[in-house]
Amino acid sequence: MRTLHHLWLSAASRKVRIVLGEKKVAFRLEAEKTWERRPEFLALNPAGDVPVLIEPEGQALADQGAICEYLEEVFPEPSLIGNEPKERAEVRRLCAWFDQKFEAEVTRFLVTEKLMKRFLGLGEPDSRAIRVGLQNLTSHMAYLSWLTERHHWLAGGVFSLADIAAAAQISCIDYVGDIDWEQYPHVKDWYAKMKSRPSFRPLLGDHIPGAPPPKHYADLDF
Repeated sequence: MRTLHHLWLSAASRKVRIVLGEKKVAFRLEAEKTWERRPEFLALNPAGDVPVLIEPEGQALADQGAICEYLEEVFPEPSLIGNEPKERAEVRRLCAWFDQKFEAEVTRFLVTEKLMKRFLGLGEPDSRAIRVGLQNLTSHMAYLSWLTERHHWLAGGVFSLADIAAAAQISCIDYVGDIDWEQYPHVKDWYAKMKSRPSFRPLLGDHIPGAPPPKHYADLDF
């Protein structure tokens, strides 16, 4: 069976978990404390970050983008990237937006400051960093509202890797309770659809010791 080295509130890890679920690929989870810099883990991925997928034959695959592309090629059904060049371009554009821009401007500020610092014993949260993350979150939620007002799914009429990338990030922010869902009804409807997917539901069972999520976090209907 495949093994996925991950962290509970790593959006990149969550993205790969959802893709594996959509492809109906069996796997087991192995939580990796990346800050410990274990030599055994660095031998699998010299970059020292998660996710890392270990194939049944022992091959290690690193980087969420590379892993998702690999799974799309090895398990082509259901397709998550699209069938036409323009569709695939839009899906990849949105994946880059959430994997890179949203992660850098929102998730790293809010999840790191509000939860990971306390979990790792790195001191008090930086209120300035939190304010920046919340300001950036407002802009990103406005963009998500624009997308969800115009499309059934983010990249168009078909569920895709773009929805997975966005929902992986949103799920981390929702865990720390920073989204006022009543302000974003279209995004809320889209995210409710995501929460109801069998591939997504296991994420809703993730709980960080000593830092439970809001009550609505695991509620499929909010």
